[in-house]
Parts: sequence; C-alpha cells; structure tokens
Amino acid sequence: MKQIELGNTGREVSQLALGCMLMGTSTSEGEAHTLLARYLDAGGNFLDTANCYAWWAAASATGAESENVLGRWLAASGKRHEVFLASKVGGMVRDPAALWSPSGEVDWPRARRNYEGAGAETLRRGIDASLRRLQTDYLDLYYVHVDDWVTPLEETLDALTGLVRAGKVRHIGWSNVRTERLESIRRLCQQHGHVAPVALQQQHTYLRPRAGLESVSIVDDAQLEHLRRHPELTLVAYSPVLKGVYDDPDKRRGHWVMESYQGPDSEARLSALARAARELGVRPNQLVLAWLLQQRSPRVIPLAGPRTLEQLEQHLEALRIELPPELVAQLDAVESRAERAAS
Repeated sequence: MKQIELGNTGREVSQLALGCMLMGTSTSEGEAHTLLARYLDAGGNFLDTANCYAWWAAASATGAESENVLGRWLAASGKRHEVFLASKVGGMVRDPAALWSPSGEVDWPRARRNYEGAGAETLRRGIDASLRRLQTDYLDLYYVHVDDWVTPLEETLDALTGLVRAGKVRHIGWSNVRTERLESIRRLCQQHGHVAPVALQQQHTYLRPRAGLESVSIVDDAQLEHLRRHPELTLVAYSPVLKGVYDDPDKRRGHWVMESYQGPDSEARLSALARAARELGVRPNQLVLAWLLQQRSPRVIPLAGPRTLEQLEQHLEALRIELPPELVAQLDAVESRAERAAS
C-alpha cells in the first residue's frame, strides 16, 4: 500500500484509511482484530474512530465500543507506534438512551439537536476519555466531528491548540463542516497562532450531490476548489462507496444514502461506471475506490469501513487497479445529457 503525506505535515499515512466505526457492535471484537491485523499486513497504518461509535447500533450501545476494541487490540498487539491513530470529539449525543423510540428507532432529528459540541471543557474531557479507552497517551489526529456553531471558534481552536501543546494530540482536523467555516478557521489560525487543521473528513464519492442540495457533510464544487487552493488540508473521504450501493442496483433503489445524489447526473455516472467496471473486470465499488485513489487535485484518502474480512479484501483489491489516465479523465467528465445541452 502506498503512503502519502498528510497535508504539509511531513507525516506519511497509507493511501487507504481503515474506518473502525462498526468494531465492537456490528463487527465482533474477534472479527475486528482480524480486520486490523489484515489491514496492517497489507501495509495500512491509518486507523479512524470516534468517541461516539456506535451508540446508534443498539439501544444497549454506549458509543465507546470502537475505541475500547481498538484500545484492547493496541495493548495486546503492541502495534501503537506502527499506526496513525485518529479519533473525534463533538459527535457524541447527550443521553443517547433517551433518543430511542418505543418502536426501537433512533430519533435522528432530536439526536442532531443534542450533540455534545466543541466547547473547551468538552474537548479536554473528551481527549482524556478517548486516550483512556484507546490505551495510549496521544492521538496522531483529533477531529472536531460535528461543526459547532454555538461555541465560539476561538474557544475551540484555543482548546485544540492546548491539547497539541500538551502532547495529547499531534494534529487536528475538522469534519462535517461548510467551506465558509473552513475559511474562518484558517483565518483565525493565521491571526492568532492556533494549530491549523491538516485533515478534512467529509462524505465524498464518485457521484456528485444533486443540484440544490444543502449539506454540511458532502463535498461540493466550492469545497473541492477550497481544497485545491489549500493543499495543506487533505481530504479524508468517508462513505466512499456509499454503503456498497454501486455494486447492487436493487440496493440503490430506495436506499436513504441515495437521497443526496438522485437525478440524471448520477444516472449518467452510474451507467459510465458500470460500463467501465465490466470492461476492466472489476466491481463498481472497487472502481470508485481506484478512481478516488488516483485523484490528485485535490488529493483524497478514501476511508473504507468494512464490516467483514470479505469486504476488506474487496477494498484492498482496489489498490491493485491502475486506471489509465484517459479513463480517469473520461470518468471525471461524465455528465447528463441535460447538462451537456445547457453548456
């Protein structure tokens, strides 16, 4: 597995990150240890978790499962210094047990109004709890998981800078954030000497968001342009294969993940992707990962979150797919007939 520089930090990480969200809930601890060992054996080193993974998996879940599983594996394997370890704060909810309906469904609108936020005390308590669960004394990367519009940015940045200076965090990142906020963060860091983010974790895939979509989480054209202008900020793309829907037309129909992408542009891109995958003899999911891995402006680190070893092996196969530059250009240029007519 190739290594690439994260931002302008001089620190190299594997080109494919391993999302650990499901470990300890949908993926058993034993299976998680197998996935981690296989990923490292393939040359990977970039592990991603959060302090809330995954409270929504079951009414009995606490949100500490993934960090606890990783911590036990790191302690037992002795691999801490072989991995680049990222976690997040700000996405945990207050009183998760109260967010379950009698029918066993999560009340997501209410949950989104009850995020813990990114206040200074939340960050200080959060990092200590994550370090304890992960059984380490520092994180390589610490994200603000959900952008907090209530807490002043200066407070959040000052607290994060304090964590870096205390040696508890090496680098910081942001997730689920609008481009104008990234500009504000960058400006404040320059003005006041705060530690600046080196990673942006957003949802990003081959399909483009539908026209008119308002989303804090999905990369749009403006955010791509921001990243091109600021190579010190590396895009870590979560949900790169959109829950695996590229491989299964039946799964795409009616799947909630497609709500942000529906329209003729996506239909054109799905058709082109399926055709290219058939010609190459690969899965569409794998082709999407290969396409992302070959993006250079901006650079992209796909974040794959397999539930099983079989899914991980399929993701790793994408590392062996070398796309001709002309095919990458063709896939980049796909648009619907209506878009071509309008241009």
